[in-house]
Amino acid sequence: MTLAPVYPPAPAVSSSALTGSALGRLAALCPALQARVAEPGSRTPQGWADGAELAGRPEFLDALLAAETLRVEHDHGRTPRPDVAASRALHGYLWSVGLLMSGPWCLERRVPRLRPQDVRVSLTTGAFAVVPGGFACLPGDPAAGLPGVRVLPHEGALRAELRAGFAGHVGPLLAAIAPRVRRGPRALWGMAGDDLVSGVWYLGRMLGEEERGVRAASELLPGPVPPFPGGADFRPLTGREGRTYPTRTRAGCCLHYTIRPAEACATCPRTGDAERLRRIEGHGPC
Repeated sequence: MTLAPVYPPAPAVSSSALTGSALGRLAALCPALQARVAEPGSRTPQGWADGAELAGRPEFLDALLAAETLRVEHDHGRTPRPDVAASRALHGYLWSVGLLMSGPWCLERRVPRLRPQDVRVSLTTGAFAVVPGGFACLPGDPAAGLPGVRVLPHEGALRAELRAGFAGHVGPLLAAIAPRVRRGPRALWGMAGDDLVSGVWYLGRMLGEEERGVRAASELLPGPVPPFPGGADFRPLTGREGRTYPTRTRAGCCLHYTIRPAEACATCPRTGDAERLRRIEGHGPC
């Protein structure tokens, strides 16, 4: 079971306009997603780079990682190792792009086509801008006949489209950043799968439908699906009065624990179940 689609009206508008509307709605729902919709055909502003430039031009990647180092120094008062800064910057990109692609799937059963050159990131603030394009949808979608829309036969095909689109988008960046993060392909694709799942889970919480978000993420990655080495793998935690909460353990690490050793991420392998429950029941989901 997945989050129920909410189809907006499909007047005589372009597929990119519908994608832009969905992305705008997603950004409004998700405070942690720092993204805006850019005009189709607009140029990348100075001080920004798109995903293709990050993967293909080392000077842009250098600038992104230098800005991440400065943010860590400002926020935490310590200078991260180069591989830590690279891991954090990569995590931010993977999580944001994963949510930008999975969010419209959750909300409208539409998978946007986001090429690397369609996603821009500020080299100073880390904010995102997205140039909307076409999308894939199911036969019953009222926008199925629009130019730029690919119609897929069933839900399984739509999920496969989302996995393939995300993998195709982030693959070049993973290859380019691998020497900076000092990790191999399996660990990097594990991190990508983690962030894809995490975005769906987060959106479920923002909608007040965490349980359905967990189910959606579990259907999207039910197990190892190449190139992703693992599945969503949610499991229950039992807290006070027998109440259960979903949790999972990440396959890839953003290395946040190297900056704040006492505050490893809630799904980090270093964070035990007792600590996870303490955070959930004492401080809310993390």
